Amino acid sequence: MSVDTNWSLDAVQSLRSMAREGVPVSVISLRLKRPVDAVCAKLAELGITPKLEA
Repeated sequence: MSVDTNWSLDAVQSLRSMAREGVPVSVISLRLKRPVDAVCAKLAELGITPKLEA
């Protein structure tokens, strides 16, 4: 089971919530304990444009 590819419903909800709040991808990555690439890929899959890093 790979941490990068298996997203629980809770993790996806957290991801959506943080993205909506404008939390940077690097911070989302740390909070969800996932690589930045995995977070970006999931956001793209969900059709969510991440906030650009400051």
